[in-house]
Amino acid sequence: MKLFSYELFVGWRYTRAKRKNHFISFISLTSMIGIALGVAALIVVLSVMNGFQKELRTRILGVASHLEITGSNNQLANWQAVADFVARQPQVLASAPYVTAQGMLSYDQGVQGAIIRGVLPADENKVADLGRHMQAGSLDALRAGEFGIVLGTDLAYALGAQIGDKVVVMAPQGQFTPTGIVPRLKQFTLVGLFQIGMYEYDAGLALIHIEDAAKLYRMGDNVSGVRLKLNDLFRAPQIAASLSTELSGLSTDGGYYVSDWTKQHANFFRAVQMEKRVMFIILTLIVAVAAFNIVSTLVMAVTDKRADIAIMRTFGATPGSIMAIFIVQGALIGVIGTVLGAFFGILIALNIDVIIPFIENLFQVQFLAKDVYYISDLPSDLVWSDVMTIVTVSFVLSLLATVYPSYKASRTNPAEALRYE
Repeated sequence: MKLFSYELFVGWRYTRAKRKNHFISFISLTSMIGIALGVAALIVVLSVMNGFQKELRTRILGVASHLEITGSNNQLANWQAVADFVARQPQVLASAPYVTAQGMLSYDQGVQGAIIRGVLPADENKVADLGRHMQAGSLDALRAGEFGIVLGTDLAYALGAQIGDKVVVMAPQGQFTPTGIVPRLKQFTLVGLFQIGMYEYDAGLALIHIEDAAKLYRMGDNVSGVRLKLNDLFRAPQIAASLSTELSGLSTDGGYYVSDWTKQHANFFRAVQMEKRVMFIILTLIVAVAAFNIVSTLVMAVTDKRADIAIMRTFGATPGSIMAIFIVQGALIGVIGTVLGAFFGILIALNIDVIIPFIENLFQVQFLAKDVYYISDLPSDLVWSDVMTIVTVSFVLSLLATVYPSYKASRTNPAEALRYE
């Protein structure tokens, strides 16, 4: 312990001492700043990736459900039996039937395609969070037989429709007449607007009452499927597999198809996860480049301190002690850079919701256009395990960078070093 204290003391003195060769100090400072910038960038980027993934999941599940059970040909005949069966499962918190189909919406001169979803308002709020995203009106305004409709804000804007306007819904399934096949049309009253914050839903989803949807699409007492909310959304794949097996005994007309939210939106989450890994590798290389600048710093420091090394050796310092001194010197550069980077990275990650709008207002730019990206705001979710991983990787790289120059210092021959002193 005493020897370690001596090595730490000398290494610390070498790190903060003023040198005749100012270039060595400049390289040390550059290495420190490079490590700090790399660590800060890693923390901020991974936090944004985590935030994007979390926000995407939250917004998707605000409209979608954890699990969906559908029948063949997009029709589920005995849906009440299915709903009763899944309600008895301990993992299922709530269920809701739904009808889904494509349709064309028309108002005045505007025409837009959309996904028409028939819902039971009371049950729908139990399996999704759509109710809290309502900008005007409410889901409860959808009543059977009154033919009300709730649109996404962007869809309503594209049509030019407002609350109270009559919107015509055209079903793709036509009806036969003496003059040929004509599409089925029905006039709906706009009773509500919602805004999820994802352009895919805000510009392409319309909600009507499930009984009105069944009449429009001539489904009778059938529905398209049953939506479920689970007590643990991350176990959705395992629960889906289990329910699929158990439901096979109830089937009499071709079986059931059980899909979970991870399959329905797998490409989104797979892309985010892949981008997160790639960015981690790329930014780690930046940290590595900065860390290995420590090599050049220590090589020059060893050359500058050859006489000091020789004197310490003549006073009894072992090669291991000399090596430890320069490892301490290099490690201190890495530790200081890592701590500074972690501090500023955490600070930025926790306040990115303030920093980004300030920059956008200052330069009159928008980083994430709503009509291009699924999420128009830059979210951030600081995960402390990621921070610990980044700090550990940075420190390990800094230590590795000290090995070779420290070893060279320990091999210094005292007699050779003092020959010209």
